[in-house]
Amino acid sequence: MSALAGLRPRLRPDVLISEPLLHGPKTVHLVKDPVSGRSFEVGPRERFLMARLDGDATLGEIGTAYAGAFGRRLADGNWRQLLALLGSRGLLTGGPGEPGGAAPAAPEKPGGAARNGPLHGSVRLVADAHATAGRLHRRAGFALRGPWPVLLLALVAGMEAVLLWHLGPLLDGAARVFGNPVLLVGVATLLWFSTALHELAHGVAARHYGGRVGEIGLRWRLPVIMMYCTVDDYPYLSVRRHRIAVAGAGAVANLLFLLPFFAWWLAAPAGATREALAGLLFLGSLQALAMLVPLPPLDGYTIVSQAFGATRLAESSRRYLALALRRSPEAARYPRRARLAYTAYGACAVVVCCLLLAALVLLVHALLTR
Repeated sequence: MSALAGLRPRLRPDVLISEPLLHGPKTVHLVKDPVSGRSFEVGPRERFLMARLDGDATLGEIGTAYAGAFGRRLADGNWRQLLALLGSRGLLTGGPGEPGGAAPAAPEKPGGAARNGPLHGSVRLVADAHATAGRLHRRAGFALRGPWPVLLLALVAGMEAVLLWHLGPLLDGAARVFGNPVLLVGVATLLWFSTALHELAHGVAARHYGGRVGEIGLRWRLPVIMMYCTVDDYPYLSVRRHRIAVAGAGAVANLLFLLPFFAWWLAAPAGATREALAGLLFLGSLQALAMLVPLPPLDGYTIVSQAFGATRLAESSRRYLALALRRSPEAARYPRRARLAYTAYGACAVVVCCLLLAALVLLVHALLTR
């Protein structure tokens, strides 16, 4: 350690490091270079060291802190391995000639990306998505401050409770919409705008909590054309409830979009207009609530993953339960927190799939018999 003890390497200040996350039997941290977009995983020990590479502390001082925390000192080869990893990825400040240093990586070019075609592709709608999200946040960000989140959530919860109580008329309205091509086109158009609002809400929430919006654009997989908004760094937000809020903002926006139509439906007299509104409310609620189903790749899955503090939750749960059902000794190596999380999610996924299948059968039967 004597050859390296006096060095003061510095991790680039823009490097993103996540909170501790479960991944299989391990606890990991996600590390991302925002310049190149590359990311990888490190363990808690590597995270401990990276957090202290501030350019002021020497490796000798960091090594002493590490020994106090983990009960062992790092050898010279361990330090060289860590610095080589960070330097090769361009995560250390300084030139390539400096010990352990490297220049920041250049942005990756999309040369290998698939080209747009008539059947599938995407196009950016704005040059600076983060600035656009900032302008939207200045107008709508109040909904994420003060008493507004609680009030708005109470409003949409009350709306859904009333709609559930009137499920029969809503099904009649949905059947009428599907039976009238003009109504169907109108409702589909409104739901498309609701989907666009869903994507922008993710961006506004990310902007509010300190995330960065990468792109806003249109993506097509004919015959479907959808707006998208990418928020790549939300897993690195320091507060868990903020990450959950970003993931859930889209579905809440879908439900908020329905509130004016809900008020109109309540005030409308019996007739064709009320039935059309009932169909819109049913399909719009179905669209929003479907996004909260805790199965990949839906927003509900992201919410549950963040609530459990896990990455690749479905994959890890499937692997652990397979080991547990076979009574494999490897299952016992999982820490208690991981065993509880993976068992709970696996049971939840089975129940949700059964409920979704039953609901689909009942829905199809109800629509065909009306």
